[in-house]
Amino acid sequence: MAGAAASRYPNPAIVSFVGVRKMLRVVSRKALGRLALVITLSLFATPKAFAQGRDVAGAKDFPGIGRFGGSAITGYQVKDFDAARLQGAPFQDGKPADARRLEGRITRIAYRTNPGPSILEVARNFETQLGKAGFEKLLACDTDACGGIPFTEAVDTLPVPQMWVDGFNYHYFAGRRTDGGRETYASVLVSENNKDITAQLIVAELGAIEDKMVNAAQMAKGLGETGHIALYGIYFDTDKAVLKPESRPTLEQIGKLLGSQPQLNVFIVGHTDNQGAYDYNLDLSRRRAEAIAAELVKSYRIAQPRLRTAGLGFLAPVGSNASEAGRALNRRVELVAP
Repeated sequence: MAGAAASRYPNPAIVSFVGVRKMLRVVSRKALGRLALVITLSLFATPKAFAQGRDVAGAKDFPGIGRFGGSAITGYQVKDFDAARLQGAPFQDGKPADARRLEGRITRIAYRTNPGPSILEVARNFETQLGKAGFEKLLACDTDACGGIPFTEAVDTLPVPQMWVDGFNYHYFAGRRTDGGRETYASVLVSENNKDITAQLIVAELGAIEDKMVNAAQMAKGLGETGHIALYGIYFDTDKAVLKPESRPTLEQIGKLLGSQPQLNVFIVGHTDNQGAYDYNLDLSRRRAEAIAAELVKSYRIAQPRLRTAGLGFLAPVGSNASEAGRALNRRVELVAP
C-alpha cells in the first residue's frame, strides 16, 4: 500500500563533483530535501534488486497498452477513486501552463528495463501503443523542452524504489481518449537509473465518486442482524492514518447512530489488503481505527469508553487479495458489536 512523491534525481554515486555543483545551483529548496532522501537510498539500495524479471505481487499491465519487452513491474497501484496530476503543455517561465487534476479510477504502473534500450526508444514504444489504443497526443517532450526538474515535481510518481526519475534526463508523454462520452487520460514518464530504463504509466479514467456511504439506519441494521457492518466511505491517503475530508459524511452517520443509541458501544476495527508487510499493515490498520475513534470523540462528542479500537491488517479478508477488486473490498473499516 504505497503512494507518495518520488525522487527526481540521478544516482548520486555516478554524478561528478562538477555535476553536483551544477545541480545545486538549479534545484529548488523544496527539491533539496528530496535529494537528501535519494542520496541515502542510493547508498543502501541496489537498483538491480528491482530488475530481477519478476513483477511485484498482484501487478499486471494495463489492458490494450502492455509494456516494453523485457521490462518488469516494480510498482503497481490501482484506486477506484483518486486524483492524478497531468501536464498538458510544457512549463512556461518555470511554471505550469496546462496543469490538470484528474479524478476517477487511477492506475499507476512503474517498470524497469535492463540496460540496452534508450529512453527515447522505450518512450516511443509506449506512445505508439497509446496511439493504437485511441489516445490523442496532448504533449510529448524531453527534459529541457518540458521544463527540467520543476516539471517532474508537478507530475505524480510512485515512491523510490518503485520508480526512479532523473530530473536531468527524461521524456514525458500525455494523451487523451474519448469513448462514448467518457474521458480517459494517460501519461508516460520515462527516465534512467544506473543505465536501467525506468518508466511509469498513469491511466486516469474520469468519473464521479461511487456513493459507498452507509447511513445510520443501515449501520444499526447490520449490527443488529450480523453483529458487524463494513464501511467503505472512510478515506485515508496511502500509508497514512490521517482522515481525509471525504470521510466526513460517513463519520457523521456513525455519530448519528451512536448519538441516537446512547447505550450502544462498538469496536472500530481497521482492515487492509495484503500489499506490504504483515506487521506494518497490522499497525496501520490499528492507527486508522484509533484516528476514527479520536474524531468521533472530538467532533461528535461520543464518550471515549464507548469506543474500542483494533487493527487486523489483512487477517480477515472478504475478497481475494489476488485481484484489485478483492483488495478494494478488503480495505475497509468495520463497526463490531461487543
